[in-house]
Amino acid sequence: MSFSMRRVRAVMLRNIMAELTNFGRLMDAIYWPTIDIMLWGMTSSWLAQSEQQIPNLVLVIMTGLVFWQIVMRASYEISVGLLEEVWSRSFVTLFSTPLSINEWIFGVMLMGVLKTILVLLFGVGIVWAFYTLNIFSFGWMLIPFSFALIMFGWVVGFLGAAVIVYKGDRVSSLPWVFAFLFAPFSAVYYPVALLPNWLQSIALCLPTSYIFEGMRSVIATGEFPVKDFAMSMGLNAVYLTCALMLFRFMFEKSRARGFDRL
Repeated sequence: MSFSMRRVRAVMLRNIMAELTNFGRLMDAIYWPTIDIMLWGMTSSWLAQSEQQIPNLVLVIMTGLVFWQIVMRASYEISVGLLEEVWSRSFVTLFSTPLSINEWIFGVMLMGVLKTILVLLFGVGIVWAFYTLNIFSFGWMLIPFSFALIMFGWVVGFLGAAVIVYKGDRVSSLPWVFAFLFAPFSAVYYPVALLPNWLQSIALCLPTSYIFEGMRSVIATGEFPVKDFAMSMGLNAVYLTCALMLFRFMFEKSRARGFDRL
């Protein structure tokens, strides 16, 4: 059989159509490079502008890395946990029992706290083992921010779960990409002031920006930033309430259409 460029073009066209209609592939091609460039580009710019004037620089970076995992773990426990129920086809069975939606919500939130504590302790131990840095050298002052990050993880988790409970595994990539959407605006490794003005407006609407700014303030000055913590908790309370209301609304709407379609 002779070599045909027509068949080669057909293979290329087939793959192009698959790329354009596959959410996961689009994320790999566009989303992740954009997030990485924004996140680490801003961090590099901050380090270049600072010219070695940042106290405890390595500790600041490591604290951001470890504590961002709190958001990820708290979020995953809710959204990925729900997705696994859909994948295992046990979602209908689960809610055909006397289990109420409020009981399920409370259960996954508590489980998220337990797993987050384990992940946090493991991360702190790894930083100590490899870099001889004690993230908790500032004592109790980082603990309130840990709880604030768990709350935001719940917000992200229930927002993702609201889409999953309605769309099912058609949005299976969502839990892995949704949380990172907030990372560039959360000032995890660099100050909010480094962002362009229009991005600063977004950052100041997120509780995480106040949390990480507050944590850097604790490392730099040794004093607890009450204002940053109060702002983060206030925003968390509003967003968590809205996320829970949205999840319950989508849950009831999906139940009306029938859980078996998931």
